[in-house]
Amino acid sequence: MTLANLIARETQTFLDAHPGSAARAGALKAHWLFGAPFHWMNDWAAPAAIVAGDGDGAVLTDIDGNAYDDFCLGDTPGMFGHARPEIARAVAAQAQRGTTFMLPTEEAAGVGALLAERFGLPLWQTALSASDANRAAIRWARAVTGKPVIVVFDGCYHGMVEDCFVEIRHGRTRPDPGLIGQVFDMTRTTRAVPFNDLGALEAVLAQGDVAAVLAEPAMTNCGMILPEENFHKRLRALTGKAGALLILDETHTLSTGPGGATGAWRLAPDALVIGKAIAGGFPAAVWGVSAELGGKIQSWTGGDAGGPRTGRSGIGTTLAGNAMGIAAIGATLRELATPEAYAAMLAGADMLVAELRSVIARRGLPWCVVHVGARAEIVFAPEPPRNAAEMRPALAQAELNQALHLYLINRGVLIAPFHMMMLVSPATTAQQIDRLVAAVDSFAAEYLQESAA
Repeated sequence: MTLANLIARETQTFLDAHPGSAARAGALKAHWLFGAPFHWMNDWAAPAAIVAGDGDGAVLTDIDGNAYDDFCLGDTPGMFGHARPEIARAVAAQAQRGTTFMLPTEEAAGVGALLAERFGLPLWQTALSASDANRAAIRWARAVTGKPVIVVFDGCYHGMVEDCFVEIRHGRTRPDPGLIGQVFDMTRTTRAVPFNDLGALEAVLAQGDVAAVLAEPAMTNCGMILPEENFHKRLRALTGKAGALLILDETHTLSTGPGGATGAWRLAPDALVIGKAIAGGFPAAVWGVSAELGGKIQSWTGGDAGGPRTGRSGIGTTLAGNAMGIAAIGATLRELATPEAYAAMLAGADMLVAELRSVIARRGLPWCVVHVGARAEIVFAPEPPRNAAEMRPALAQAELNQALHLYLINRGVLIAPFHMMMLVSPATTAQQIDRLVAAVDSFAAEYLQESAA
């Protein structure tokens, strides 16, 4: 059986088991562009959108009654589990008092203190998404440094931030074709360098016009790529020497520990962005800054004595910091993102990684598993790639990627649809991990049989 035949078989298996979802596809297409409220919802390997019914902990059930062990968890917002009663209570209680006021609530002071204590930066702002938070951090970096350029790592993704849609092609920073409808050439003010390449980073910083380097502590969006030893120590030293700010985006690496990778690895960014899971799945994000950077931001006027106190700063949205979002962040920090929750997540991830590596070794597959915190990824390469250029051949195996994703879906397992990334929640059980691994093992057996034919 070829991979194409396997995909055809699994496609029919999916359609047979999802008549309700398939039937709803027509209704969705009638009024939603791309057939879904947001087009990413169609990025799954399934031939029709899986229409969600409900979620509970680490289980998602669709409208056909199919239950899934959920290792996607909404692509991270549900990292602490679906339908957490702590979030439901906090949001519902605040909704009864009012959803948004354009004013701080009494809870806001406590949430600010929790953020400062947890992540080690004293001053914070809210946003509705990590995209908005990254935009704000970039804008302030340029304002306070007076420099125009930001540096990102090739293969990065920092949300819907235009400045970050660049890539390296033929050794030069080029526009990323994913930036639809943009007429400004972002390569004029953004430069990309390979992850883990400190020489390339030092050369870019030496030009003297860099306001900030924006990075994930470990890359997670072009496949998972881990920092090499001393990478972060040198990154911090090089940015400081060049007078550039260091902004870390912990939207995915928050799964590393209660203080994210910043806390676990004792990093020292000038600014920190956290989205997705920070409010237990409620749409909210935060960004924090050091005392030094906060002082520069608060004293900046930009030639206008009113400075950023006016609504014309172009940074922020009316619903940022809304009362329900603040309540959800507070509940997450106090009740969900606890040391005990992380201990369970990390132990589960260790178990998952060990079992997957055992399957790969026993089957003799030319694959590896990359692991950071509660997050793991199967990479279709024998060794972990150290940058995006090394990762791209693994990601280019589109047919293999689609086949394994669809195979897992049909066996009641969901992983992130974009590549082979899996996330363990506090609610994930050993039995769920065993079922995921068994499904991968079963697929591997069929895949190897096909390859040998």
